[in-house]
Amino acid sequence: MVTLEVVRHDEEVATLIDYANRYLRELGYTEHGPRHAAYVSATAREILRQCGQPERLGELAAIAGYLHDIGNLIHRQNHAQSGSLIALNILRRLGMPSDECALVVNAIGNHEEERGYATTPVAAALIIADKSDVQRGRVQAESFADFDIHDRVNYATTSSAIGVDAAGKTIILELAIDADYAPVIEYFEIFLDRMVMVKQAAEFLGSHFRLVINGTTFC
Repeated sequence: MVTLEVVRHDEEVATLIDYANRYLRELGYTEHGPRHAAYVSATAREILRQCGQPERLGELAAIAGYLHDIGNLIHRQNHAQSGSLIALNILRRLGMPSDECALVVNAIGNHEEERGYATTPVAAALIIADKSDVQRGRVQAESFADFDIHDRVNYATTSSAIGVDAAGKTIILELAIDADYAPVIEYFEIFLDRMVMVKQAAEFLGSHFRLVINGTTFC
């Protein structure tokens, strides 16, 4: 079976993810490279584990999480769809069965809020994991003068944790935001649509979604 380790150590995968992030950095975007890929991969797997999903689905979610932003190599716009096609070619080359390829590429193709929707556990876990990665380490701008709203919100986020309360059927995203760098309202300016998407993904997994910022529950 194709595993995350096989995908992660593939030379083509490593090169394409690196170049995709180089292009985004030149455009002023936050980090979408190996660190983000590894975070989303591990988090998506853990979400499905805590939700009681089969281990193989967790592995497929980890693979989808690692590959999900590879489409930025081509262009930021529609990168979910182009990324799913790139991933399909890679996974076929590595020998992944068609039914597993279908789950992975569907998840990648549906991870952006403009047109994405969770219809499988793999897609749901990827969406939740991707949108939970808000943290200072994602900022790639070299100075505060170059920060846009995304940089400010990520830089202001001093801690971010996603967890599953299996007994309470709740998925919780808890953030700490330093208002000296960005007011909480700026988080909602850029993340409201994403949180609506996460809510739908959590509900697909049979859970409620709870967002907690600086100790205050917003949903």
